Amino acid sequence: MAEAGIDHEAVFQALPAMVALLTPELVYVDVNEEFVRMSGRSREQLVGRYLFDVFPDNPGDPAATGARNLHASLQRVLTTGERDTMALQRCDVESLERPGEWEERYWSPVNAPVFGPDGQVVLLLHRVEEVTELIKARGARGSRTRVLEAELYTRARELQELNERLREAHAREREVALALQDAMLPAPGPVGHHRVAVRYRPAIGTLNVCGDWYDLVTLPGDRIAVAVGDVVGHGLQAACVMGLLRSALSATSHVADGPAQALEVLGLYARSVEGAENATAVETYVDWETHTITYSSAGHPPPALFRTDGTVEFLDQATDPPLGARPDHVPRPQATTSFTEGDTLVLYTDGLIERRREDIDVGLARLADSLTHHRGADPEALAEALLLDLLPAVGATDDTALVIVRL
Repeated sequence: MAEAGIDHEAVFQALPAMVALLTPELVYVDVNEEFVRMSGRSREQLVGRYLFDVFPDNPGDPAATGARNLHASLQRVLTTGERDTMALQRCDVESLERPGEWEERYWSPVNAPVFGPDGQVVLLLHRVEEVTELIKARGARGSRTRVLEAELYTRARELQELNERLREAHAREREVALALQDAMLPAPGPVGHHRVAVRYRPAIGTLNVCGDWYDLVTLPGDRIAVAVGDVVGHGLQAACVMGLLRSALSATSHVADGPAQALEVLGLYARSVEGAENATAVETYVDWETHTITYSSAGHPPPALFRTDGTVEFLDQATDPPLGARPDHVPRPQATTSFTEGDTLVLYTDGLIERRREDIDVGLARLADSLTHHRGADPEALAEALLLDLLPAVGATDDTALVIVRL
């Protein structure tokens, strides 16, 4: 019984629709009373058994492909962490009393993920509407009605095939965008004797991929410029805009007096690039001769400075609106902080820390805790640990760029 006094098990059992819970291996964990009633199987014949051992496709009818389509839908939910609504399906059911005899049945399924505390899909919620009786009842009214019902089913099959082609087209666009992203975000070359690790993790699906970027520039003296940014947009367009902004900032960093001036120039340039409006970026200049970090942010989450004493300082004293957001040109702020040998600088994009309906401070605290937990790890190991700790195992809805510099 929950604290609010709601018996959620009773609610689950009383749901008027057929609802089942499946493990990621597609084994029934629980079913409600309506699922038992409409499926013609007892609870004991369902719970603990593999879904397609209970409901396989009719081997005697090639048109009965509902089980195969359902398997593909459930796998998509596991892979993407997103709900999948299926078109009307014909899923024949074998008679328990007369093995080998199959009853023609029609179902309308919806499959959704259930996430655990770590963001992984721990269960699949499988909801089904049985429409067999409706189709049979309407079909009995006359030949014209049967023709319309057959056409409805045909259109549902066509819709499913169209959705599959759209998924394939989106997958191809995602592959092209990621290839472009990979070409424009190569592994950084040596930055003197300093240890640096970079990572890029794309989102699942096409809608949020390829807007994040990073850049490292070697400057005169024992200095480097390190930047990360995030373009508002998705797919190929975001990848192209990302490449323009990254290249512009890289060139500007060679001649600018500091990160604030570099971001000023980038902001002016962003106004002339379609799709670059409200992109965010943060740049730091690391100077080993003076042991200082000078930084400026254009609406981006603050870099983290993990000190050797175990404390984490977020560099948030020079934050301004995103690129091109101001109607007039205004100089951007800049701040400087000192570091000691062995400190670690971490730059990242919001995919690492932000979660829906969660305050950003919660994500920043989670990052600080992870840094503290992995104290002493080298940049490469730390990069992997942060991604493992902070990103959901499946269903990431935003891409992530990460740069770690051992100071």
